[in-house]
Amino acid sequence: MSRCLDIFLKLLIVQIMTKLVPSAPRKVWMAILAKASPASLEKCFASLNSVPNYHFLRSPEIGLTMVRGRMEGTGQPFNLGEMTLTRCVVQIAGSAGEAIAGFGYVAGRSQRHAELAALCDALLQHQDWHETVYSQVIEPLRQAARDRHSQQEAQVEATRVNFFTMPRGEG
Repeated sequence: MSRCLDIFLKLLIVQIMTKLVPSAPRKVWMAILAKASPASLEKCFASLNSVPNYHFLRSPEIGLTMVRGRMEGTGQPFNLGEMTLTRCVVQIAGSAGEAIAGFGYVAGRSQRHAELAALCDALLQHQDWHETVYSQVIEPLRQAARDRHSQQEAQVEATRVNFFTMPRGEG
């Protein structure tokens, strides 16, 4: 019982802190861009009319990263294994002439996915592009992720077994 309460309190604190941290919106859109399928990101990005010129600070690179885990989320960390990761950094000019850097980190080997994620990150930091990119790229990707999650929940719920309603063989 106390373990469940501890987990609940930790989740509640994380939710509260996420709302207080000013970089939380960026974390959200970075996660949405990274988890989106490359095809859906490409489709949403194509809906933007003309994007500003950009150049690579770091062209898309494929590498490995170590995935670490913890037993039950609180134990000692251990190396779970390696996964491929593609990263990219682009730079655009801001409205006042300042340089804005956008970062893209995605799982797998899709260099185009990392490039588009980095470019969207830079555009979302640009005051003239933020609303457009958010409404035409981030919101559709977020809705697609919610739909996938709802579909998975429905599939899991269809196979749920309630052991308390089954006869116990008494009598």
